[in-house]
Amino acid sequence: MSPQTPQADPVWHETRVLPVDAKRIGRFVFNGDEQSFQNDWDIELDHNYPDAEHLQEAARLLQNSDTPVAFPTETVYGLGADATRNSAVSGIYTVKQRPSDNPLIVHVCSLSQLRKLLLPQGGQTDESSSSHASRDPIPAIYHPLISRFWPGPLTIILPLPQPSSLAPLVTGTLSTFGARMPSSTLALGLIRLADVPLAAPSANASTKPSPTTAAHVLHDLSGRIDLILDGGACDIGVESTVVDGLVDPPVILRPGQISIEMLRQCPGWDRAAVGYEQSPQTAAPRAPGMKYKHYSPRARLLLIDGQLSTNIILTFLGQNERAGILQTVSWTDEQLERLKSLYDLNPELGHQSKIAAVNGNVVADSSIVAPQIKEYQIMDYRNPETAQVKLFTTSLGSDVASIAHGLFSAIRTLDQLGVNIIFVEGIDESHGDAAAAIMNRLRKAAEQHIKV
Repeated sequence: MSPQTPQADPVWHETRVLPVDAKRIGRFVFNGDEQSFQNDWDIELDHNYPDAEHLQEAARLLQNSDTPVAFPTETVYGLGADATRNSAVSGIYTVKQRPSDNPLIVHVCSLSQLRKLLLPQGGQTDESSSSHASRDPIPAIYHPLISRFWPGPLTIILPLPQPSSLAPLVTGTLSTFGARMPSSTLALGLIRLADVPLAAPSANASTKPSPTTAAHVLHDLSGRIDLILDGGACDIGVESTVVDGLVDPPVILRPGQISIEMLRQCPGWDRAAVGYEQSPQTAAPRAPGMKYKHYSPRARLLLIDGQLSTNIILTFLGQNERAGILQTVSWTDEQLERLKSLYDLNPELGHQSKIAAVNGNVVADSSIVAPQIKEYQIMDYRNPETAQVKLFTTSLGSDVASIAHGLFSAIRTLDQLGVNIIFVEGIDESHGDAAAAIMNRLRKAAEQHIKV
């Protein structure tokens, strides 16, 4: 069956953005002595603040509407719908224009909620039974991962029971589904109040850069959804690690903050392998992000695997172009100083030309999740009216966490500045799975991958 992308929703929605501060929604009440989200728990809302009302309103929409709700997680903003109602899940595909064979991750707020999804529809699990551990529907291979990494940015692939309480659109033709328990207080509170598991991909238009702020969601989905919960910028900035422990050896299907080294420290995962480098483009993807183009800006994105040099930049610049540079390790402001005295013989420019920094003006402040963006310009001094290139630069930092945190936001900001081309300096994947996650996203976003 070939994937179908739902047509655009003909209904226009008045999209509201409601601020929610996690410190003002109330308090979590845990059952038993151990304060753990892995056990049953509840939430007592603090109605002295509007934040609790905003969270409650979002939960009501998730229960009663087929239009998804955008909400923050620790990774990126999610677009959530009741994972047990097909009409609600269909709304996700319509809003995002997402291919129907691209599976969705199910978000839960407790292990008891997850266990119910692993039993055939109508089945029961006795949490109080002394023999519960031997009958736990959660595969034993995942117990050490859940104990160490949940709540957190880790998605596990689980067997789909028959019949399943999950909506068919969540899994498509797969016999498995992905699930995770987010660590975001707001996400957990929303799932608990809605009292349903949430199917939730990133809250962006399909193929676009993932959203790490409510403003990013509004830019992509304004008029398509009713409500965005604004909980501020996301902490991590890239999606969760996805692992499959149902195969031998276990594999990582999508890299993220939880690294292969961290996984291999867990019992049963010492032989964990990478499974995302070679994924067939014809088969149904086993996890999100494996098959289709993702994370792409409107601008042409060039990924430079190695040191980004002035020669590479000038090779690709044409007349009257607007270009962006995402700096990581080796490209620095000193490189711009070198460009001032560099004469370029690129035939596309038509003349000998050289670069001049024009004040280094700050033209966009994306400091919420990334450093400031500065503007420079390249011009032909003999004929500045006909050959001028504007250059926008920003540094994502040299450490992996900073780069991951600001990557999608910086790409979006450059897009909004109207650049035609974006140069991104890649990073060394030997620095761990977080670095591999960044390069994985950049390869899927890039129109061209240049190795130097």
